[in-house]
Amino acid sequence: MRMFLYIIFFGLIFSQTNLYAENTTVKTTKKTKISAITLKGSINPGISKFLQRSIKEAEKNNSDLLIIKLDTPGGLVSSLRDMVQMVMDSNVPVVVYVYPQGAQAASAGAILTLSSHIAAMAPGTNIGAAHPVNIDGSSPGNDENATNKDKSALSEKAVNDIAAMVRSIAQERGRNEKWAEDAVRKSVSASANEALELKAIDLIAKDMEELLSKINGREIKIKDKKLKLSTQNYEITEISENIREKILKTIADPNIAYILMMIGVVGLYFELAHPGVILPGTLGAICLVLALYAMQALPVETTGLLLILLAFIFLISEFLVTSYGVLGITGIISLFLGSVMLYDTPNTGIAVSHTVLYPVIITFSLIVAFVIFITGKSFLRKTATGKEGIVGETGIVLDDFSEGRGKVHVHGEIWNAVSETKELKKNDEVKVVAIKGLKLIVENNQS
Repeated sequence: MRMFLYIIFFGLIFSQTNLYAENTTVKTTKKTKISAITLKGSINPGISKFLQRSIKEAEKNNSDLLIIKLDTPGGLVSSLRDMVQMVMDSNVPVVVYVYPQGAQAASAGAILTLSSHIAAMAPGTNIGAAHPVNIDGSSPGNDENATNKDKSALSEKAVNDIAAMVRSIAQERGRNEKWAEDAVRKSVSASANEALELKAIDLIAKDMEELLSKINGREIKIKDKKLKLSTQNYEITEISENIREKILKTIADPNIAYILMMIGVVGLYFELAHPGVILPGTLGAICLVLALYAMQALPVETTGLLLILLAFIFLISEFLVTSYGVLGITGIISLFLGSVMLYDTPNTGIAVSHTVLYPVIITFSLIVAFVIFITGKSFLRKTATGKEGIVGETGIVLDDFSEGRGKVHVHGEIWNAVSETKELKKNDEVKVVAIKGLKLIVENNQS
């Protein structure tokens, strides 16, 4: 009986302890992983490469959301198409957030915003004006050599193409198709409030905190699957541009592209007009290749390959041509730019590692510096042959000078010499100060 009571007593204690443990257990909630990037400036191949890498990185890190903070006046249609395809094909939900206040999603930026899974704007921002224009600002089809009929046909074809694309995007995302098409055909724009009323965007948020609060629990469709977003407990990882993307973005800016083209053309013209100057020609060649990339005439990998080929031509020429280091320095610049641009990591999975790239660049730089040093030293060195090589040399008097004249042994040769200082004796050491005809003018080396 006593044993039975002991069992009941310890059983009650164990059950109370277990109940207390259950009540004090803290439930942990999984954090929502959010990746965020900032796209600011014109839409160009550099921006496109950055977005491509960001989406790949977000997918690799199993992010639940990718937020694009956007502020752009527009950009190249070819780059826009690539970016729209990336967003619509992304396995990670993409939020395009026109931010901060005063920002814009104009032209290509408006179409990119419409393509996102969730489109948001900050107060005081605007969106629209997506009518396509040429790089010089004119409407498509304004070719001076074309007839008015041809111009009209080309312009209408370009506008119809973009309008069809934006209409398809709006239909897929459930947004206002008519407004989207009017943004292309009529260049209409809208403020944040107007865009929300027109159902061109999904919401307005003053900052990231409000944005994440408003999209919490929102249901979206991603690749024919419905997904409910949860952003109550989140952590944000900012993805920044790497050096390659910064270089590509800067070069592809329309203003920089124009300057590079002008430098390239003028540099090559100056080199052809004045052969042998070297610097204008080398800089012109590099700038021209970069300008062709910026204007989408060359893909980035081809541009990198051409720059590396130019670098090797310049570096080899440094050993053959007296350029005072110009060919070597421009070769190093071309090699660096080409190496950075050659490989496209998101597409191929290959890249030049920094542990390889920088040592190679430094090694070539040291080689070029050594060549420049040796070349410069040879130019500064006193001539060792001919008349110029004798001036400043010391010699020995063979016989006593008579009336300031005599013979000296200098540089392995016997010369007639004249002394304007004093009489010299046999075996005196003299210094050659000048040459006059076939006679040396010498002076006592002790004077």
